[in-house]
Amino acid sequence: MATDGLYERPGFLLRRSHQISVAIFERACASLSLTPAQYGVLAILEAQPKIDQTRLAKALAFDKVTVLRVLKGLQERGLCVRERVPSNQRQMAVSLTPEGQALLLQARQPVQQAYEELMSPLDENEQATLIALLLRLTQALEREARSSFVPVVG
Repeated sequence: MATDGLYERPGFLLRRSHQISVAIFERACASLSLTPAQYGVLAILEAQPKIDQTRLAKALAFDKVTVLRVLKGLQERGLCVRERVPSNQRQMAVSLTPEGQALLLQARQPVQQAYEELMSPLDENEQATLIALLLRLTQALEREARSSFVPVVG
């Protein structure tokens, strides 16, 4: 049976690339027991201390369930704290703990190594082109995403 070009379709290749990216990241950060989602949360918390959970989810294009699951695991490890926003008791603000900050610092080198390994098949120009094309694709089709994305500045 023919695959109708399945293996050359962008969706298949993007999903497979993501699987490989996650595997490389998790191997590089195995000694820290850190996943890409956890690293993303820690990085946003460093850039935006006391960010509310809704803005945190949007900063990573996570749905509410995913961000809560990641936060619960980080909180259990003592890497972040959640507290009610004084002006809105329904909102929770999230901050790094000193332990979370220390882990984030420890993660910098393995995260960079994972990035370099993932991009290693490409030369410098190809790397820049890949990033530019992925940015164009995601920005142009943002309206199709299931979770909204609002990047933070910081």
